[in-house]
Amino acid sequence: MNADKRFEIFKRLSVAIPNPSTELKHNSTFELLIAVILSAQATDKGVNLATDKLYAVANMPEAIVALGVAGLESYINSIGLYHAKAKNVLATCQILIAQHNSQVPSTRAALEALPGVGRKTANVILNTAFGEPTIAVDTHLFRLGNRIKLATGKTVLEVEMKYLKTIPKTFMQDAHHLLILHGRYICTARKPKCVECCIEDLCEYDAKNYDAKEYNPPTISKTRGLNII
Repeated sequence: MNADKRFEIFKRLSVAIPNPSTELKHNSTFELLIAVILSAQATDKGVNLATDKLYAVANMPEAIVALGVAGLESYINSIGLYHAKAKNVLATCQILIAQHNSQVPSTRAALEALPGVGRKTANVILNTAFGEPTIAVDTHLFRLGNRIKLATGKTVLEVEMKYLKTIPKTFMQDAHHLLILHGRYICTARKPKCVECCIEDLCEYDAKNYDAKEYNPPTISKTRGLNII
């Protein structure tokens, strides 16, 4: 895929998704961090349902530590792997209190030193909270990279490095959220909605899905800003 095509892809996605951002509800960097830790192998919707209740009573490290394991689990037990996640969240809160004045650190090294925070989570925080041009490769970005041929690779790190090398600088800040939202709602895993896709003619996927009676041009949703008809 050449540079001109890449630029046009991100240009169109930016029009279709004018305000790309995370769908995890949060009112602070700390709330975002905890939500991202909880989101591993879980849906954003499921995490939001849990954190709506949790943050109403505890939205600071000290308050979550005060809940204890059992107390925290009572709020997040609808999320997969909640036992392990509760331990990681509590340990992370304790480190934030002891080492970072209860603030979320802004460096990769410090973030990845927190329990439950790996490279992907650190990338999300660095990009969403601190405005760094990072790419967090989740299942959607990995699929799109290989399917569209934006960033092909066999490992998450390989795909991430290719994204960083090839995404036009103009779109780097929003690229993660543009791709994740496009992958979540249009370029889905099993039956991509190619007839609704604003970049269908640029995509290099060789098994496109045209399960529709007729082609309808993609439109921008008034409620979500996504190109969903």
